[in-house]
Amino acid sequence: MSFEVFPPAWLYPPGLLCALGGGLAAVREALFRGERAGMRTSDAYSPGCPLALGLVDAALPDVGFLPVEQRSRNNALALAAFKLIEADYRRLAAGLPSARIAVVIGTSTSGMFEGESAVRFRVEHGQWPREFHYSQQELGSPARMFANVLGVAGPAYAVSTACTSSAKALVSAARLIEADMADLVLAGGVDTLTRFTVAGFSALEAVSAEPCQPFSGNRKGINIGEAAALFLVSRAPPGDAPRIRLAGWGESSDGYHISSPEPTGTGAKLAIRAALARARLPAAAIGYVNLHGTATRQNDAMESRAMAECFPGTPMSSTKPLTGHTLGAAGALEAAICWLTLADGERRLPPHLWDGVADPGDPPLRLVSPGERAAAPVQYALSTSFAFGGSNTALILARESGQDEPSSEP
Repeated sequence: MSFEVFPPAWLYPPGLLCALGGGLAAVREALFRGERAGMRTSDAYSPGCPLALGLVDAALPDVGFLPVEQRSRNNALALAAFKLIEADYRRLAAGLPSARIAVVIGTSTSGMFEGESAVRFRVEHGQWPREFHYSQQELGSPARMFANVLGVAGPAYAVSTACTSSAKALVSAARLIEADMADLVLAGGVDTLTRFTVAGFSALEAVSAEPCQPFSGNRKGINIGEAAALFLVSRAPPGDAPRIRLAGWGESSDGYHISSPEPTGTGAKLAIRAALARARLPAAAIGYVNLHGTATRQNDAMESRAMAECFPGTPMSSTKPLTGHTLGAAGALEAAICWLTLADGERRLPPHLWDGVADPGDPPLRLVSPGERAAAPVQYALSTSFAFGGSNTALILARESGQDEPSSEP
């Protein structure tokens, strides 16, 4: 497998809001300390059945200025994340034709929360609430909202492939730059908690009421979370910020089962090897792997097989015990965690939080202990995302060589 050499897709410091906190500094410190501040037990989305959830506590902006069809908590969370990177956006967008700026957003919930609330109102009152518009639920709403707010005339669209959505949004952004269809892309993902998603995963018997424990023999399922993670993807390299780019990606589709991954990890390995080939890297070059790591039996079994074969001895962790599984936002959020790992001047690694009781049926993995640091600066990090229907995506982020001691204050 070989690939042409294309212009690099540079990743500027991301805008982040998740259970770890809001903004790079807060997320970075909570991440490397292994803090679960936003992971709390609540029945807000499962009345009468408390569950561990990854909650965003930040105050969100008022979306009353938006057209009614774009007013949703999901879009408010996306706007809050954008505000964290707006200064960089304004600087990079200055002088660019609006047609050369694109938007690609991954989501799976969009305005589902508003739809649920409207249905409950209609059941109680016999009519729809005036503030509800059916289009609030459209998956393209976040991308359309950003295109309208920013006056973007380039491609603007959503990707909704469940848990690979925002990983694929980043891939799409790089492809737009490669195809010379854009010079700057706002890309990432956003998903907010809803009763529908919590009930759906509960119906699959995949949800844990306790903090999740990926790869543990005592695991009981996932914790669902919410997040927004947005990158500015540009053909122009950063100046003062760490020079980190999307160096490779791979995608595959199992076509095996709607909700279970192909058990041998064949599709996962295809995506990983395609990402390595595009980045022109051997597997041994990867210094850290962020695992999909949902703490479901099927995912853990498949992923442990794929990772043990592709990256024996490589430090890796699932960060979902810290953030919850943020569904359509997970790929971008975990790419951002890789970005923080590459940019950390103290060589810290994201910890894998669990009880240490490995499942004897799964191949052992080199899981990162709390407080662990890399022996050398990590130059390449890989993030995996696996979704319903057998959708697999692997991303490789690279720190430009020569940055032996990247800034710890991106």
